[in-house]
Parts: sequence; structure tokens; C-alpha cells
Amino acid sequence: MLCQFTPEHGKTCLGDLLQLSKDVYPVGRLDENSEGLLILSNDGQFKHQLLDPEFEHPRSYWAQLDGKITQEAIDQLQNGVTIKLKNSSYHTLPAVVEQIDDPPVQERAVRVDYNREKGYSWIKITLREGKNRQVRKMTAAVGFPTARLIRCSIGELQLGNLASGDLMSVNENWLRKKTGMVKPAAQ
Repeated sequence: MLCQFTPEHGKTCLGDLLQLSKDVYPVGRLDENSEGLLILSNDGQFKHQLLDPEFEHPRSYWAQLDGKITQEAIDQLQNGVTIKLKNSSYHTLPAVVEQIDDPPVQERAVRVDYNREKGYSWIKITLREGKNRQVRKMTAAVGFPTARLIRCSIGELQLGNLASGDLMSVNENWLRKKTGMVKPAAQ
């Protein structure tokens, strides 16, 4: 589904599933083929703090990769790699990367494609920036395209055992603490 409230190209979107006030927006989008933790908020200041690269808050993803990742590729990801953004090259900030066993996630309804001969591997990658399709571009740049991508945390806020389509309502102070976004003092 599209991570937006407005339908586009006849695809399912958040607006098809949720009836929320018009001032609620996704904070940090997931592309159509990605899954995981998504925050919805009507607090523009919070959204700005969470998305602005100046604040460099951590966000982590589980990525199922096409092939068995090598230590060399992990090292490259940890040091930053050059990816294409629009019509220019961009060198990513260093990432925290670890190879993991299969994460505790549901099987997908739609089959994940990967080269059966090469197998697959999983990594957990933590970024402090959020460029368009960054994880997918980074893993492809080191020779291991992403077959499945799941955002598992934003700051200390964890996906935990929420299943696909589950919602959890939280209060603003708790959310700010978990994401590392403290409310600025009144001026």
C-alpha cells in the first residue's frame, strides 16, 4: 500500500484503511514495497524534528538481501557508500550494520523474490539520515540488492510484536521520549 492518505494510480493507500482527521500525516514514508513501523502525527514541529537531517535520529531496518552478504560488503556499508540521488551522486553517512538471523516477522502475503541459487541473508542497518530509498540503494551498491525491507525502530520506538495493520495509540510525551525528540522550550 502507499504510505500516504491520497490515492494514486489506483493503489491502496492509508486513506483506504484509516479515517483520521485531515491534519494527520505519516512521519517518514515507507515506499510501496517496504513494511514496518510508521508514525502518524498531527504535530508539525515533531514531524520536522524527526525528518530533518540536522537532528540525525537513528532509524533501523531489517533488510533481506539477495545473496549471502560478505564482511567486505558490511564494512563498506558501515563506512558509507556512494548512491545516486536524482541526477547526482551522494556519499551516505556511515551506518551501523550487523548480520542477523531471520527477524521475528510475519511471512509476506506476496512472495519475496531472490535468487534461489545464491540464497539470502538478513542484516539490521541503522541510519541517521533518510534519503529516498536509501537502504535499497546502499545494499545494491555493495552487490546485495534488498528483497524485503522492514523498518523496525525509530529512536527507541520498536516495532516489537505489532503485526501488519496493527495500530498503537501513544501520548505525545512518551513518543517524544522514545524517538529522542524533546519538545523545545517555549520562547
